[in-house]
Amino acid sequence: MSTRTILESKTKTVTIGFDEPFCVIGERINPTGRKKLAAELEVDDFSTVESDAVAQVAAGATVLDVNSGAVFSNKMAEDPRYADNNFVEPMLMRALIEKVQAVVDVPLCIDSSVPAALEAGLAAAHGRPLVNSVTGEDERMEQVLPLVKKYNVPVVAISNDDTGISEDPDVRFAVARKIVERAADFGIPAHDIVVDPLVMPIGAMATAGNQVFALVRRLRDELGVNTTCGASNISFGLPNRHGVNTAFLPMAYAMGMTSAIMNPLALPVPAAKIAEKKAEVAASGVILPDGMDDETFVRLFGLGSTGYRAGREMEAIRAANLLLNHDAHGIDWIAFNQPSGSGSGGARGGRRGGRRGRQS
Repeated sequence: MSTRTILESKTKTVTIGFDEPFCVIGERINPTGRKKLAAELEVDDFSTVESDAVAQVAAGATVLDVNSGAVFSNKMAEDPRYADNNFVEPMLMRALIEKVQAVVDVPLCIDSSVPAALEAGLAAAHGRPLVNSVTGEDERMEQVLPLVKKYNVPVVAISNDDTGISEDPDVRFAVARKIVERAADFGIPAHDIVVDPLVMPIGAMATAGNQVFALVRRLRDELGVNTTCGASNISFGLPNRHGVNTAFLPMAYAMGMTSAIMNPLALPVPAAKIAEKKAEVAASGVILPDGMDDETFVRLFGLGSTGYRAGREMEAIRAANLLLNHDAHGIDWIAFNQPSGSGSGGARGGRRGGRRGRQS
């Protein structure tokens, strides 16, 4: 079975499909839970949005999620209309889409619970974006699916309905099937439905991993739809979340998941951590060369980087693309692992000479 969900920007096309490289949807342009970003947006400062857009694409995201769910507390105090998301989000979404499209040329995922914000984003977006999202509530389907049909775009279908999020995977499958069937009534084909089967935290539900793997396979085989998820949900509440995420993503991919909404970045090493490590090194009696810059220092001691770079999850996905034969001749994997400054444009430094394998 071959299901292809086509997304487009002004000049680029991204295909989500079972025989395609895993589609990484960058999640960072989202003021929900990011107080600093929300405060910037409240004063029309889009600098973090622009830098996050550029950094995520550089790290390997092929689609960017744009979420307009900001709360403008100061403006709310001055003008009560700002307490209404139906007032705030449509104009904010339009501005976000315009700012992002001015700095990167990748398809967008328009993310809001407000139908008017979805339409504002659809009107402003170039090409063929992804709508995020529709759920199994009848009212929500009647609001969102006509927009999906009107603009001829694909949509994320989240597997919950009026009863909430079920822990029973059969119920979540039934909700997904209900959305696919209702979309068909509007003339929306199954290949334009990307189902989110809802990943549960493994720390709260020991069967969460096996559940979603089985659900993804069933959604692929029985409904013929592509799938996505909020990748970091699986590790919520656990230590070393990156370790869990980097195991989960290739496993889900191998079971048929074709995309994920996720953070493709490893964040810069904080200045305080660099200073702490330098003091530790000095106390141990190690003498560093004069003039060593912070970037050289953090790489030397395995701390990361002073700037944004591709995160461990991106490394795992690129390796999975290679292993599942979705990286022709290993070109992307090789480029990703080229040493910095080699001219390859690789996102990650590596050894110039690896250890020679044992020969039989």
